[in-house]
Amino acid sequence: MFTPSLLKTPLPHHASSVLKSHPAITPMVFVQAIVRAYRQRQMSPLAALEKAQIPPELVEDENECITALQMEALSDAAMRELDDEALGWFERRLPWGSYGMLARASLSAPHLGLALARWCRHHGLIAGDIQLGLSEQAGIATLTLHENRPLGAMREFCMVSVLRNVHGFASWLINEPIALQRASFPFPAPRHADVYRVLFAPETLEFEAPVASLQFEARWLHAPLARDEAALNRMLQRALPIQVRPYRREKTLVQRVRQLLASGGEEQQTAETLSRQLHLSQRSLHRQLKEEGASLQALKDEIRRERAIALLLRTSRPIKRVAQACGFLNDKSFIRAFRLWTGLSPSEFRKTAGQRSI
Repeated sequence: MFTPSLLKTPLPHHASSVLKSHPAITPMVFVQAIVRAYRQRQMSPLAALEKAQIPPELVEDENECITALQMEALSDAAMRELDDEALGWFERRLPWGSYGMLARASLSAPHLGLALARWCRHHGLIAGDIQLGLSEQAGIATLTLHENRPLGAMREFCMVSVLRNVHGFASWLINEPIALQRASFPFPAPRHADVYRVLFAPETLEFEAPVASLQFEARWLHAPLARDEAALNRMLQRALPIQVRPYRREKTLVQRVRQLLASGGEEQQTAETLSRQLHLSQRSLHRQLKEEGASLQALKDEIRRERAIALLLRTSRPIKRVAQACGFLNDKSFIRAFRLWTGLSPSEFRKTAGQRSI
């Protein structure tokens, strides 16, 4: 929820469009809740609906669904226009940056358990309408949401959003999708109950429970945080996906290896030097890269290719010097590799690029 930027991604032209990457499964009742927040403020939701490409005439049709991308765009626009990151759930608005403030307060914790405890405590300071709690018993951690006042028509949307938000943020903090043992809600199963299995992916889904809660293995509470201030700032530029979509582990090791290879200049990086800088064994380095669908040699080739192309285009260095700068033992092996990458020799590539720029 935090502080997202305006979405720039093109959206489907119809609320019931079904795209392979963004299937339309988000129920229209969540759109109706956002429209209700506008009406409470005596404001028009039409601009926000247009940004999300949701035809206004479909909003009252509970058989319609939208994509996660549309929900992200709608929520983003509504938070900005209403200046309320809670979208009308609570008696008082949560001004822009409220959830980002909670995230920063949790980031310095040494492990996930303390980060979540801080989140629950600080949430009560900015919104007294609900109370979040975290407990642990018999190897199971339970995150609960209690109502301090009736939430009325916003009840379902509030509970789903707050719990998805906490779950997504917790998974982001440790860069692991936290599997839920149970997701419970204190209201009857709605007609769109199937979307709960997508949003929360629990082993057990329960309705008409005594209290709204999420349960997961308590071992996750001891997991160290995998994020820093720079990562938080990047995430806050577009934070809504961790609420509206199930969390997927980021390929952070590939990114870190690429950065080390790219910043190495003309020095030759090896598995030994990289693993030492990353505080991993060489075996773990290769295994984790494989899990992320990459290999050290492939990443080296990518960086070499990018460096070679940049040097050929931006400098007049002789081919032999370019080869040395890219870590090749001689210009013959460099020319052979460059032909495989581009179909041209380095000299042909430089000449062709020069002709295009004339």
